[in-house]
Amino acid sequence: MLVDSHCHLSFPGLTERLDEVRRAMAQADVTRALCICTTLEEFEAVHGLALAYDNFWATVGVHPDNEGVLEPSVEHLVDRSALPRVVAVGETGLDYYRLDGRRFEDMEWQRERFRIHIRAALAADLPLVVHTRNAAADTLQILREEGGSSVGGVFHCFTETLETARAALDLGFAISFSGILTFRNAQALREVAAFVPLDRCLIETDSPYLAPVPFRGKTNMPAYVRQVADELARIKGLGLEELAAATSKNFERVFPRVLA
Repeated sequence: MLVDSHCHLSFPGLTERLDEVRRAMAQADVTRALCICTTLEEFEAVHGLALAYDNFWATVGVHPDNEGVLEPSVEHLVDRSALPRVVAVGETGLDYYRLDGRRFEDMEWQRERFRIHIRAALAADLPLVVHTRNAAADTLQILREEGGSSVGGVFHCFTETLETARAALDLGFAISFSGILTFRNAQALREVAAFVPLDRCLIETDSPYLAPVPFRGKTNMPAYVRQVADELARIKGLGLEELAAATSKNFERVFPRVLA
């Protein structure tokens, strides 16, 4: 019934435990998961998961934090996006959190990489999986300049302000909440979750990172999206079944190829 809309099952800590991960998903009624690509070098492994299991799907993209990897071109991304069970372009976006002594002006390579992903999504007619950290203004500006609202998608693992959420919604994007929603110091994020309309909400784990309470400090896995759902349901004043049905429907609307 539940969907983990963003996880990294090809990463160490999960890929070697896949049977256990899938058993835990079944026990928690997590019936589907979207496996996220972060480098072109990783794509074959991510895509392989989607081909091997009928409740997994894949994306294609290069994470903004990754340096020293194969740089994507529009052609690279479009070619891979046409493969079976690839449902989105990303994760992509901007991340100014780890500048390592650089200035915002020095991150033009990241901004150009983001533009390439948006152009590929437009060419492939696929949604975007957007990562933004300490870079909301530039992320929104580039989406507007490149016409990202034409394909939409999701701002994943949302940690930004209510104003950023409103702007992303205005551009036609969904907002996805992770285990951070359960953290004691995340009251501002819970206020954002209360604001975002239910029909624009997704839930995710971002496994193997950001395990929700009561699993903080442990390796995260898709089964734990149930704790995210519980917290979002509490915030929305809903039962878990209603929240699960709504976010599952939203997943299919944001990523319509999962129904193909």
